[in-house]
Amino acid sequence: MTGYIVGALVPIVFTLLLRSSKKVKKRGVPVDVGGEPGYTIRNSRFPSPVETSWEGISTLAELFEQACKQHADKPLLGTRKMILREVEVTEDGRSFEKVHLGDYEWLTYGKTFETVCDFASGLVQLGHKREERVAIFADTREEWFIALQSCFRLNVTVVTIYASLGEEALCHSLNETEVTTVICGNKELKKLVNISGQLDTVTRVICMDDEFPSSANSRWTISSFADVKSVGRASPVDADLPLSDDVAVIMYTSGSTGLPKGVMMTHGNVLATVSAVMTIVPGLGSKDVYLAYLPLAHILELAAENLIPAVGGIIGYGTPLTLTDTSNKIKRGTKGDATVLSPTVMAAVPAILDRVRDGVRKKVDAKGGLAKKLFDLAYSRRLSAINGSWFGAWGLEKFLWDFLVFKKVRAVLGGRIRFLLSGGAPLSADTQRFINICLGAPIGQGYGLTETCAGATFSEVDDTSIGRVGSPLPCSFVKLVDWPEGGYLISDSPMPRGEIVVGGPSVTLGYFKNEEKTKEVYKVDERGMRWFYTGDVGQFHADGCLEIIDRKKDIVKLQHGEYVSLGKVEAALSISPYVDNIMLHADPFHSYCVALVVASQHAVEDWASKQGVAFTDFAELCEKEETIKEVLSSLVQIGKKARLEKFEIPAKIKLLSTPWTPESGLVTAALKIKREAIRKAFSEDLAKLYT
Repeated sequence: MTGYIVGALVPIVFTLLLRSSKKVKKRGVPVDVGGEPGYTIRNSRFPSPVETSWEGISTLAELFEQACKQHADKPLLGTRKMILREVEVTEDGRSFEKVHLGDYEWLTYGKTFETVCDFASGLVQLGHKREERVAIFADTREEWFIALQSCFRLNVTVVTIYASLGEEALCHSLNETEVTTVICGNKELKKLVNISGQLDTVTRVICMDDEFPSSANSRWTISSFADVKSVGRASPVDADLPLSDDVAVIMYTSGSTGLPKGVMMTHGNVLATVSAVMTIVPGLGSKDVYLAYLPLAHILELAAENLIPAVGGIIGYGTPLTLTDTSNKIKRGTKGDATVLSPTVMAAVPAILDRVRDGVRKKVDAKGGLAKKLFDLAYSRRLSAINGSWFGAWGLEKFLWDFLVFKKVRAVLGGRIRFLLSGGAPLSADTQRFINICLGAPIGQGYGLTETCAGATFSEVDDTSIGRVGSPLPCSFVKLVDWPEGGYLISDSPMPRGEIVVGGPSVTLGYFKNEEKTKEVYKVDERGMRWFYTGDVGQFHADGCLEIIDRKKDIVKLQHGEYVSLGKVEAALSISPYVDNIMLHADPFHSYCVALVVASQHAVEDWASKQGVAFTDFAELCEKEETIKEVLSSLVQIGKKARLEKFEIPAKIKLLSTPWTPESGLVTAALKIKREAIRKAFSEDLAKLYT
């Protein structure tokens, strides 16, 4: 009987304490700063911006060398052994590559540092000079990381380029930065060959793969990664270490609008973000295992892979297509990266987390019966608890549901995840709660941009709220300034609102060879602090946490004068189970909006089978009037629930059966929609929606 009393009292006491703490905890506090007048918040624990968390360390090169000396005999970088590649052909004639991967093979910190030094020496022996730039153009892998650290030891600026970048943007990036050496994979080398006649300065190519066409271009000296290491090992060269203000990386944005811009990041910029994140991820240390699969050409991944070695952790490499046992590229019956590695921490973009959620729900729905009812009950009980109900699943009941139901779900990502970092785009409340409950791990949702080295805000581990992106990182001040044209003012009640401006040591130097654009969005105040004007609109809650509510560039005025925020509406409607991706379109010459909706195949086919709708393939199903009507009805209901205005909810939609991928050029490598590219690709469909 005592056990039942304790089981009843514990959740009540815990809830009261939690609610009490929520009322008093200040996560961000106002601060006096220079520059344009506004409402500015800093992290409550740090009165001034953090520049480094390691005494005597001011560059990424110093940070990495220190880590390698401290943990010389410990594993650092792991890559899975390739056992088998094969091509599977489906009934409709489509071909898919499937791989069988083995266990991880590891390089220790000491061996990694030795390899970095050898490769750096090899670059010099090949003829690469300090003032010349190196481009790394490849998918995320251990050679990418080694090449990056090698360049840092020579104070050579690295130009990062997404492996999925199109030929025009690739050519623009390489020519603008006058790159002389490109380090790439075999797949990327083929892309380079296609545009070789348009590349003005490239003279050397280093291929990460052993097999490559050595006669790909007579104008280039082509070497293998292994050969460059061997040359360097035979003729070592002393390091030429950078200073904090030296440019470490010119990072090309993924180009959601027009040609990509090269953001110039100093060692001090990136180190500030790395230092700040270390202070807010609980217990980050030498026992942590990090699964690296996001593009290293994205600042979120680059910062993470510089942080993990600094705390003595382990990095195991994977890919989005081999992440789980059911990932598209994994041969049936073999293990995905997460199962083999069992990571404790991961970074993710919302699109990846959405896929994890959808994958789990698909399996649960497929099982049906008692298993589905048990899952739904467990989920609703835990959701009640997280939402603050006294009578949700706490204590012993929580432990029971974790053991009976959610343990199997957690096995999808290896079973040991204790912290997830989400960034790059807004995370839906539905996905955030799903991950919290099913994986049993907190999600640190961050907000930042390439221009701020991902450093702006980050939600703390004990903040269970949804729809917000946390308080300012310890390296940043976050200011709201009036945007009268949009109707957002810092004097607004109950919360100050305005354009988000980020200041601090993580704010980058500007855009490479683009002084006009740099002057437009970067400002240095009278106190010497650099500020970046994000173009996003936010509001501050009473505890100092930021919520993103709009985007200046996404505002469109309709025919009768109503303003529509495209991004805000898309974020609200994307939680529909029928939606895999969505782009809202507003035309100033019409009084209503329309939308292109990439349909979720599982959800739509499941609805069709329940309704008895006959179809031969998914493309045909998406064209059926009753399918379009069902999806549109779902969007209308969700829009009303989200309190969208009638003119903000699409009046007509085009249902698409083919996903938008980086390869198609319709989304970026970070899976953000390329609005202009989609408009051009579906111009006829959009025109028909207005007839």
